[in-house]
Amino acid sequence: MNLENPKKFQMLADQAHQVAKNVYRPISRKYDKAEHADPVELNMLASLLDGMNDGAPSMSAGASNTGEIGGGADTSDGLTKNGSNLSTLMGIIELCWGDVGLLLAMPRQGLGDAAIAAVANEEQLARFKGKWAAMAITEPGAGSDSGAIRTTAIKDGDDYVLNGEKIYVTSGKRADAVVVWATLDKSLGKAAIKSFVVEHGTPGMEVTRLEHKLGIKASDTAAISFMNCRVPAKNLLGTEEVDPKKGFGGVMQTFDNTRPLVAGMAIGVARASLERTRELLGKNSGSYRDLPLQASHVDATLDHLEAELEAARLLTMKAAWMADNRIPNSLEASMAKAKAGRTAVEVTLKCVELCGVTGYRETELLEKWSRDAKILDIFEGTQQIQLLIVARRLLNKSSKELK
Repeated sequence: MNLENPKKFQMLADQAHQVAKNVYRPISRKYDKAEHADPVELNMLASLLDGMNDGAPSMSAGASNTGEIGGGADTSDGLTKNGSNLSTLMGIIELCWGDVGLLLAMPRQGLGDAAIAAVANEEQLARFKGKWAAMAITEPGAGSDSGAIRTTAIKDGDDYVLNGEKIYVTSGKRADAVVVWATLDKSLGKAAIKSFVVEHGTPGMEVTRLEHKLGIKASDTAAISFMNCRVPAKNLLGTEEVDPKKGFGGVMQTFDNTRPLVAGMAIGVARASLERTRELLGKNSGSYRDLPLQASHVDATLDHLEAELEAARLLTMKAAWMADNRIPNSLEASMAKAKAGRTAVEVTLKCVELCGVTGYRETELLEKWSRDAKILDIFEGTQQIQLLIVARRLLNKSSKELK
């Protein structure tokens, strides 16, 4: 693996940086204060990106452009490839240098699109093309343990009837559709959990509330109930076959694509904080010429944070690169998510501390970035869940053997 950013994606990254600088940053505080307001400035940007990229902009939230492991890269010649997973990651890092919440609020680029891209058949890919799809997994009684999902999907003729409640659905109100995880048979455990595309306006589906949050306030986070909600059987993603040996099957593969993207969000906001702190304190990028005990506290701290950020970036780039080359990356995706999420929280909070009163005021985006960073260590699997997955993979133990 080449540790440098692929040159062929640099123009894309530069474009994303300009969007972050000239579109996201200027309205960042506006929508932080106006929680649940619709960021209308993003509508024109989303349409522009659609036109430029045929509905799959690489510098979006990444969902629509990352498909099955491999990201569409052709490795038949035996050469390693840098494909859509890596290009999307680079775009996300730059955009979250601007604003994480606004990235998540970008129309037609929800994380539910990643599930569609990962496991949908050709007919579904064509039918849902251009749809903005949110992801609905978490329930009041099933947070980090996705296997404890209780929302049911019962087959009735050509439909499935959904009953249950989902919470913390990112873009759950604004999105066109929601990818809902539900079980076909509770007695069969994880193997019976499938995902369904439910479009807004479907009878029996209702947004019951919007959450008031610590950060990413530009992005709506909804609770949604399903009461005898009839969904066409053709909206089931993947096969309806229940195979206990395969467990979650295709639905869990979604996380192998999206966890590196969330790690990229963390890297973007952490880098923004570190760069702004150096600017405010008049400190150049780390030289590492002085030993930590000989350097000032500020210099030593900034060098430490920069090293942690670089470690997180390299882990994340590797996870995306593996996906582009059809290499199973579940372990690396969880490593990247765990490291980047924790690093973003550490970096942003320490930057606020180093800048004192300036870092704590609303006149600076540092305090906002410290609030936005926390969710990146929680959603798409908490820090604790990621470490548990890493332990299982390293020790070659199943979820039943290591809980």
